[in-house]
Amino acid sequence: MKSRLNVIDTTRISLFASLICISGYLIIPLPFSPVPATAQSLAVMLTGSLLSPLHAFVTLLLFILLGIIGLPVFAGGASGIGVLFGPTGGYLAGFLFGAVAVSLLKGRKPDLLRYGLANLIGGIVVVYLLGILRLSQMTGMTLNNAFVVGAVPFLAGDVVKVFLAATIAWKTMPHLHRKY
Repeated sequence: MKSRLNVIDTTRISLFASLICISGYLIIPLPFSPVPATAQSLAVMLTGSLLSPLHAFVTLLLFILLGIIGLPVFAGGASGIGVLFGPTGGYLAGFLFGAVAVSLLKGRKPDLLRYGLANLIGGIVVVYLLGILRLSQMTGMTLNNAFVVGAVPFLAGDVVKVFLAATIAWKTMPHLHRKY
């Protein structure tokens, strides 16, 4: 029976999960929002851009499970299942589904524009949608207020991250398929 994950796949999944974990420490706390600005969204976009949908899913699932068991991998070193079920837990679910969406939307032979659109939809729309819904539900804010607090402050930075992720993926992708 052939394994679905070989050593190279497992290594890539581990490296991208580590990148997401580490990028959670690159944080800018915002006094007006319970949602901090981190580099994790860029790492999630890169995960979706550079891995298959299955591998992106496994990577984000691994990241979330590491946080649930108590490793300080969520934004700012937070951990535990309480984070997942708290006001910002929707963004973590959004990371999972957003990375898979990016990977699916990029297609098999993406160009720079396709990477950009995939990251815009998966990395911003999907993540924000799930994050804002959960933020509203947990805090009692209206959806409009949750959008103002949980999305508006991050939009400009996340659009820059879309361009960065698309450019990095476009430049990197041919090198990932070399046979060593």
